[in-house]
Amino acid sequence: MAKAKAAAPKKATTPRKKKVKAAAGSVGLTAEEVAAGSPPAEVTKLQKEIEAAGGNALAVYREPLGGHWVALAALPIDKVKPTPYQRELSKAHAERLAAVIPKVGRFLDPVIAVPDGNGGFISPNGMHRLSAMNTLGAKTIVALVMPEHEIAFRILALNTEKAHNLKDKALEVIRMARAVADDDDRSEQAFSFELEQPSLVTIGICYEKNARFSGGAYNSVVSKCESWETGPMSKSLKMREAHADKLLELDKLVGEAVQKLKDAGWTSGYLKPIVVARVNPLRFVKAGKDEKADFDKTIDKMIEGARKFDASKVKAQDVVLAATVGGGDDGAN
Repeated sequence: MAKAKAAAPKKATTPRKKKVKAAAGSVGLTAEEVAAGSPPAEVTKLQKEIEAAGGNALAVYREPLGGHWVALAALPIDKVKPTPYQRELSKAHAERLAAVIPKVGRFLDPVIAVPDGNGGFISPNGMHRLSAMNTLGAKTIVALVMPEHEIAFRILALNTEKAHNLKDKALEVIRMARAVADDDDRSEQAFSFELEQPSLVTIGICYEKNARFSGGAYNSVVSKCESWETGPMSKSLKMREAHADKLLELDKLVGEAVQKLKDAGWTSGYLKPIVVARVNPLRFVKAGKDEKADFDKTIDKMIEGARKFDASKVKAQDVVLAATVGGGDDGAN
């Protein structure tokens, strides 16, 4: 009788750490602590900046979670502008707000603002409310004003006033990166939270150069290649510019391959993702979280593949599969 095989020893597994939920009422300041204490010098300076702009600091207090000082202020609306590096205004969204606010008869949602260094203020999350109030002819906007200029970047990264698509987000990121390069020229790494993904910097430049760039078709492969740079932003932007030019070259060749498919009779809206998937050398490569492929080598291979693309090798099941999984495009062709 054959001997039974001994069971293979089980691999030791590391138990997952459970997130410890804070007890209710255990974090931050009490209501009394929010209003207690003397404002530091930077907040006193902020109050003077508000008054110098023709505004009025209605109150200063510490916000209840982190204890950071904030000024609640009434500001002349012409002294408050959106940050120059956020996405474009949605005219439809601003018009809806302008129609709704009069029905309520009150403006109840303060914008966030920080000093712009030139006697005015910029808002990282109030573009549409500012536009609506300007449309209504308002004299004043109420704002939560913070002394730390860098908070504008951080709040912008968390902005959920109107959902971003890839194009909006990438353009917002490249504008922030350019603002950093012009201001203090710190590294991408120093702003990794605000910029979110290094791929967005490159794709943002592509959208600057071509508003109809199909970022969604390439985001996956670019994300597997780009990593945060630690040198000055002005230096890393030059590298991103070169990467963007190479991506735009690839996109042009992919467009020509798509035309070959159309000439062969294919009419699906997923032809571009099909071409990109076919020429993507990283499509089936599983890499570790921190492992990045070489950008230039990867895109060069894709460019070569797009040049040699053979439309006759695409089958009906390829088109069906692309339509099933979505294709990853963001609407730009």
